[in-house]
Amino acid sequence: MNGAESLVQTLVAGGINVCFANPGTSEMHFVAALDRFEGMRCVLGLFEGVVTGAADGYFRMTGTPAATLLHLGPGLANGLANLHNAKKANSGIVNIVGQHAIYHIGYDAPLTSDIEGLARPMSGWVRTSPDAKSIAKDGAAAITAAKSLPPQIATLILPADTAWNEADGIVQVAQQALRPNHSSQAVQAAAKVLKKGEPTLLLLTGEALTEHGLALARRIAGKTGCQVMGQTFNPRMARGRGRFAIERIPYVIEQALLALKDFKHIVLVEANDPVAFFAYPNKPSLLKSEGCEVHRMTSAGENSLVALEALAEAVGAKPQDAKPQKPMDIAWPTGRLTHASIAQAIAMAIPENAIVVDESVTTGRGFFAPTAAAAPHDWLQNMGGSIGFSTPVATGAAVACPDRKVICLVGDGSAMYTLQSLWTQAREGLDVVTIVFANRTYQILHGEFDGVGAGRPGQKATAMLNIDRPSLDWLALAKGMGIPGRTVTTADEFSKALKDAVAEKGPRLIEVVI
Repeated sequence: MNGAESLVQTLVAGGINVCFANPGTSEMHFVAALDRFEGMRCVLGLFEGVVTGAADGYFRMTGTPAATLLHLGPGLANGLANLHNAKKANSGIVNIVGQHAIYHIGYDAPLTSDIEGLARPMSGWVRTSPDAKSIAKDGAAAITAAKSLPPQIATLILPADTAWNEADGIVQVAQQALRPNHSSQAVQAAAKVLKKGEPTLLLLTGEALTEHGLALARRIAGKTGCQVMGQTFNPRMARGRGRFAIERIPYVIEQALLALKDFKHIVLVEANDPVAFFAYPNKPSLLKSEGCEVHRMTSAGENSLVALEALAEAVGAKPQDAKPQKPMDIAWPTGRLTHASIAQAIAMAIPENAIVVDESVTTGRGFFAPTAAAAPHDWLQNMGGSIGFSTPVATGAAVACPDRKVICLVGDGSAMYTLQSLWTQAREGLDVVTIVFANRTYQILHGEFDGVGAGRPGQKATAMLNIDRPSLDWLALAKGMGIPGRTVTTADEFSKALKDAVAEKGPRLIEVVI
C-alpha cells in the first residue's frame, strides 16, 4: 500500500465519501488510488473555484465534509475565493493539495510555491505530510479538524513522493469531541433582557435558522414582543409556507440603520454584531444605534437549538404564544418583466423541499418577501461576498441531495466567474435550474460608485461597470457546457420556462433579459 492508497482509505473510513477534484501530475497516485478502492465518489470540476464552492454547498446540505483535490499552489490559489466564502459559512472541507516530491522542491521548478502560505488565510488547519508513513495519520487529523465545532477548512499538502512511497496502512479518525452545549448564564442574561420589555432584537444565523430554531424564536417573540431577524447573509435558512418568516438586516446601509435604529438591545444567536459590508465616507461601520447593548447568547459551534429551548422556558414562552402571520398572496405573473414579477414567478415555481442558492445581487433584493409564501424550501446565501459562489454551491448541493430540486439565482456578471459549474452539472446529470439575470452590467457597482462618493461615472468608469460590447450569449454558453437553455423577455415566458424546468429532471438554464 502506498501513501496515496492509505490516505484514500483513511478518508473513506472517516466518512469522507465525495471528492470534488481538479488534479494534475503531482496528484496522479491519489487519482489512481481512487480507482482501486470503493466508497469515494469523484466529481470533476474544470476550474478549482467550482471544486471548492461545490464542497461548500455539499457541507451546507449534509453537515459532512467533502474532500477536494487540487493541483499544487496555483490550483489552490484558483480555489481560494470560494474557500473564503466557505470559511465565513463555517463549512467543513478537507483539501488535498498536491506538492512536488520533497527532493524536487529545492530546484524551484515552475510550479513551486509556498503552498502552506497560500492555504493558511482560508484554512483553520494546515499540514504538509513529511513522508508516506505519516499520510494516513495526517489525513485522519484533517478529518477531525474539518468535523470540529465549529467546523473548519483543513488543508493537507501531499508531496508526490509521499504518495507513491510505501505506507503502513489506514488510520481511524479519533472519536469526535462532545459538542459544546451553551452557556446557561448567557441564556439567563438574554431572558433578563427580554423580560424588561425594552425594544429588543433577537438576531439569528446558523442552526437557529432551521425550521425548529425559527419556531422557537417565533414563540419567544410572541411571548416577549421582541423582534426576530436574520443576518444579511446566512449559510442556510428554512423558509416557505408554514415556517416563521423573518426579515434580514438590509444590505444597503441607510436601510439597515433605519431597521435597527429603535432597538435598545440585540441578542446574538450565532450571529455577529451588525456591521456595514463596506466602509463608506461619513457613514458608520457599526449599524446598531448609539447606546444599543449587544448580548451574545450562543456562538458558532454551540447548541443554539437547546439554548433557544432554554430561553423559551426562561421567559415562559409556549407553543400557543406564537403569533399567526398574515399570508402573502402570490400568483403567476403576466406582462412585463419587473423585479416584482420575477419574484412572484420564482415564489410560485419553487417546489416543495427545494434548495435555493441566491446570488441574484441587485435583481434579487425584492425576492425575499414573496418567496416566504412559496412551498417549504432552504435558502443558501453567499457568506463571504466573493462572487462566483452560487453555481458551484448549487452543484455541491445537488450532489448532496439528488432527490431535491436546486434553483440557482445568479446575475450575469457573477455567473461568468465560475461558468464551468454548468459542465459539471451536465456531466453528473444534476437537477439544477440556473436562472441568469442578464442586465448586461455589474449593477451593484453602479450603486457602490455612488455610495462611496466617487461622483458620476465617466466613459472609462462606465465601461468598467458594464458587460456589454459584446453581450454574453447565454444560450450558446449553456449549449457549449451541455445544458439546454432558453431566453425569456416577458413574465409570461418566464413563468412558462420555470414550470417546464421544475417539471423536468436534469440541469437547465433560463436567461432572464432585464
